[in-house]
Amino acid sequence: MRELSHRRRMLVLAICCMSLLLVSLDNTVLNVALPSIRSDLHASVSGMQWTIDAYTLVLAALLMLSGSTADRVGRKRTFQTGLVIFTLGSGLCSLAPNLETLVIFRMVQAIGGSMLNPVAMSIITNVFTEPKERARAIGVWGGVVGISMAAGPIVGGVLVESVGWRSIFWINLPVGIAALLLTARYVPESRAPKPRRADPIGQLLVVAVLGTLTYAIIEAPDRGWDSPLIVTFVAIAAVGLIALIRYELRREEPLIDVRFFHSAPFSGATVVAVCAFAALGGYLFMNTLYLQDVRGLDALHAGLWMLPMAFMCFVCAPLSGRLVGARGPRPSMLVAGVAITASGVMFAVFDVQTTDTGLLLGYAMFGLGFGMVNAPITNTAVSGMPRSQAGVAAAVASTSRQVGQSLGVAVIGAVLAAGAASAAVGRTGHAASPAAAAAFVDAARPAWWIIAGCGAVILLLGMVTTGRWAEKTTRRAAALLEESAPAGRASAGAKA
Repeated sequence: MRELSHRRRMLVLAICCMSLLLVSLDNTVLNVALPSIRSDLHASVSGMQWTIDAYTLVLAALLMLSGSTADRVGRKRTFQTGLVIFTLGSGLCSLAPNLETLVIFRMVQAIGGSMLNPVAMSIITNVFTEPKERARAIGVWGGVVGISMAAGPIVGGVLVESVGWRSIFWINLPVGIAALLLTARYVPESRAPKPRRADPIGQLLVVAVLGTLTYAIIEAPDRGWDSPLIVTFVAIAAVGLIALIRYELRREEPLIDVRFFHSAPFSGATVVAVCAFAALGGYLFMNTLYLQDVRGLDALHAGLWMLPMAFMCFVCAPLSGRLVGARGPRPSMLVAGVAITASGVMFAVFDVQTTDTGLLLGYAMFGLGFGMVNAPITNTAVSGMPRSQAGVAAAVASTSRQVGQSLGVAVIGAVLAAGAASAAVGRTGHAASPAAAAAFVDAARPAWWIIAGCGAVILLLGMVTTGRWAEKTTRRAAALLEESAPAGRASAGAKA
């Protein structure tokens, strides 16, 4: 691919960021609308979990396939296909007559979404070849997450209160169409010189593991952990995971190449992504229920209360990108780990949600932590790896995010559901009784400890998987990946 002008590179970055805004805004807006969807479609807590996890599970299961497909058939072509399917899925979601069809249409969205963010990151990696410029571009990319988190609650609240929850899917239509037209005009096509072959067996095993494990976690509070169905699903997940590892280790071109994980920073970034997005998924799900069902706020005012978190994320995400470019990933990871841990402890130990000031401080602290963590995850995942494998590396990072968010919603939703009998909350717009509010706070305490634990893992890995030793492991991993490519194609990959 020939070198692009600075203006053209900025246009490509802006178009890729539009896809991220499309997906991120959809998630944040949906969380605000959950109580209205529950009321209109008569959904349970597990039903609300499925509206989120049906999307994130399909997304996580297909990201690796989409990344390798983009490297093989063309990143621009795959990106455009994803925009079409995601936009179509959004339109279908707005027409869903019941919860079951909404979940199905969310899965259609996810099929398209799997072709957007990791492929867009691969495009950025191939367009921005200079490390510091790439880090700044990734910082802008991370800042879009902050924009979506800042705008999502407000946009969602306004739409839900004025038009209805179906309108939250309408905003994807003009953005998707605009991104599709701009991609056709400005984004260059690129491919990996030695793309991976399709791995249908590995793909099916990934779907089986993620689907059965998440189903067991979400449905266990209602059915019981000793239910034959739940035990069966847990067993399938365990057997599937063992089979996946053994099968992939024997493949010459596996769906998940273990050589990536020879890099300590890459492995650390993968775990950090799972922890950070598990904390985010659980945080958004839990606080949506708390603000609307316990405090009795409508969707708009609930969105306004979450602005401190969104604002801090909006400010810190691009700051983190610049910090990663100047000082590496360690400072951002350490700040993120401390802030997320502190936020979880504030809610779990000091019950800061019982006062307005404490609630705002807790939200701001979480926003600080999450805003700092996204840029080092993305930058660490792709930096130092061969550009010819950028799609796969970016897809692993994106998969880790979606797996984390799925598990966060499933686990924290299950924790809340376990205490739902005592925490009989009120309808949206009607505050719960003091006893019910106190019961909800008690039921949520273990969930906040889970979020604090996620922050502690981020802090530990930020210290362990950065530095000179970690950089050496990345160089060794990159050499292993390059050795697997024929000489002619490897040299072509340097020019891709």
